[in-house]
Amino acid sequence: MWREGVALGREVLRAHTRGARCGDGARPRLPGGRRPYVRAALPERPAPDALRHDAREETLWVGDGRIAPVARGAWEFEAGGVRVLADWFARRTAPAAPGPLAAVRPKAWPPRWTSELLELITVLTLLDGLRGARTEFTGRLAGRPAVEVSALRGAGVLPPPSAARRPASVLDHREEGPEGQLALL
Repeated sequence: MWREGVALGREVLRAHTRGARCGDGARPRLPGGRRPYVRAALPERPAPDALRHDAREETLWVGDGRIAPVARGAWEFEAGGVRVLADWFARRTAPAAPGPLAAVRPKAWPPRWTSELLELITVLTLLDGLRGARTEFTGRLAGRPAVEVSALRGAGVLPPPSAARRPASVLDHREEGPEGQLALL
């Protein structure tokens, strides 16, 4: 159970961090037929003003542009009660608030936003796919300890090292200075 939970947690963390953690550093990808692609170019000027999803065709319409396939799970994915794709789009296309810094934003839809959107769709699709495994795993844990303390002690997981119980300090790590001196930067 412990190994299974750690493996599942690594997959979730890998998706959330886009491969920066718990993997080889490569960005997570969906299988070939499930990868989202731009099927019709997203307009740069004027910037797209609407976002909608066609569940039957698994198509995300960004203005007149079209991205497919986009699974219903990615479109409906929520975090903190907010639909992630809709919020991502709204934050980029909302009128700039008055003020000197808030007004500094692209006047057109930059290509990097399209790249970000494709990556976000991929991450949300992967996380939605892991939702069932997470629910099933936590259901098996209900009402009982996932792993006995004695088993964790036997595996060397418990007790945690004393360094893990203290706040981090620059003095815990020796920085190489001249002649091996401690260097505080």
